[in-house]
Amino acid sequence: MGISLSLFFIAVGAILTWAVSVEVSGVNITAVGVILMIVGILGFVLSLIFWSTWGGFRGAAQGGGSAGTAPQTTVIKDDRP
Repeated sequence: MGISLSLFFIAVGAILTWAVSVEVSGVNITAVGVILMIVGILGFVLSLIFWSTWGGFRGAAQGGGSAGTAPQTTVIKDDRP
């Protein structure tokens, strides 16, 4: 679950919890909204944690190269006796 889907779940859950006043037999709309908000918040937090441990695009900025390419190496030849 990505950040955008987590935010969507939070928004839909908030709408179901506080903005909908319809009663459906056998389903508690408020409980469904709270569950969606909890799932959205957990997904958001986990996405942020995994994003920071994954590293993002730091490797390319630090000279690690992009995916599929070897990092550049510099060879210095020393001709001193």
